[in-house]
Amino acid sequence: MSHVFPRHSRKTPPVVARGEGPFLYDQSGKAYFDGTGGAAVSCLGHSDPTVIQAIKDQIDTLAFAHTGFFTSEPAEALADALIQAAPGKLDRVYLVSGGSEAMESALKLARQYTLEKGETARRHIIARRQSYHGNTLGALAAGGNMWRREPFAPMLMDTHHIAPCYAYRGQQDGESEFDYGQRVANELEDKIHDLGAENVLAFVAEPVVGATSGAVPPVEGYFKRIREICDTHGVLLILDEVMCGMGRTGSLFAFDQDEITPDICAVAKGLGAGYQPIGAMLCTAEIFDTIRDGTGFFQHGHTYNGHPTAAAAALAVLNRLTTDGIADRVAPMGEKLRAALNDRFGQHAHIGDIRGRGLFIGMELVADRETKAPFDPALQVHAKIKAAAFDAGLICYPMGGTIDGKQGNHILLAPPFIMQDDHIGLITDALDIALTASLP
Repeated sequence: MSHVFPRHSRKTPPVVARGEGPFLYDQSGKAYFDGTGGAAVSCLGHSDPTVIQAIKDQIDTLAFAHTGFFTSEPAEALADALIQAAPGKLDRVYLVSGGSEAMESALKLARQYTLEKGETARRHIIARRQSYHGNTLGALAAGGNMWRREPFAPMLMDTHHIAPCYAYRGQQDGESEFDYGQRVANELEDKIHDLGAENVLAFVAEPVVGATSGAVPPVEGYFKRIREICDTHGVLLILDEVMCGMGRTGSLFAFDQDEITPDICAVAKGLGAGYQPIGAMLCTAEIFDTIRDGTGFFQHGHTYNGHPTAAAAALAVLNRLTTDGIADRVAPMGEKLRAALNDRFGQHAHIGDIRGRGLFIGMELVADRETKAPFDPALQVHAKIKAAAFDAGLICYPMGGTIDGKQGNHILLAPPFIMQDDHIGLITDALDIALTASLP
């Protein structure tokens, strides 16, 4: 009998025995291609010798020191490398242990920054429906996925949500993609006016929406308009790149492709590539300097901030992505995978949309391609596909509630950047088996 508290108490997953490259193996020796990198985490696969050696070397020197007393060489070097790679005015790095911590830190930093500026009325967070920003209470409150929020709603702070940029579902007949993007972006300005600009703290968004909607990219011009609105009203722009960042979409920072920069950015998942738990919040010099020149103290913290071993691992990961050029493989490999998925499933009766950027790809499932009608949620199509793909040796990330937290299904793919051309057929074949076995 296991004493582990699992994600689902009525399911018993196999025990993983080892990982090699883009594959995981259970105790029977069965191989599973990690088509989601866990949850867009394992960008380097599961046996990168450079990262493993960096962890071993750091543990030999120093495993842990609390940031209430010390900084460390790995933390300093990682922060330097992140800022050197980051576009725009991002200048400071706050190291944490994962994505939810990074987003909690971002929200609290935003509030303290406005307090230190004397703008004490700024308190409202605006985000988007169907967004996901983490599972801790502050991050969960910012998120707009009703299924995740509902059980804990009485415990959540009040937040506000506008429409997502989700062209497949939201673009109207006769409306260009650009005009659609401007229309939904302008909902932010309408909401700011409703709340009073002097009361609005920040707008929070994923550059490419991940788990809740399935790799939904923005249309051209959307984020430029969002940035313009935030600047006009003194509202901070917080971009959540926990899932879509660190090379996943084809650029190290996903927002770089939309030619904007945030005031605060959160990264995690691919930063540690699964070798150590780590996340980071990046902010501008303006935000840092305001606190430095005010109270001088960020009223926040976690025990494992700046963990030396985690930082050493993340620095090795970052060097593999940038100096060693592994992130450069993402865009061309993503194009090949998207092309293969379109060839195989582009006219599938129950695949309505294939979308994404880089190696961050979503496939939206529909009961009817013409009307875009979703499957009945009671069918649990996503769960059946997940199980069937797993049996076929593919780990993929199907989810329900794609449209509004209840209706809709999608499959998310986020394979390791080290995948090879011959893995593409493995993915499409296993998906074909899973779809055939699972769809009514």
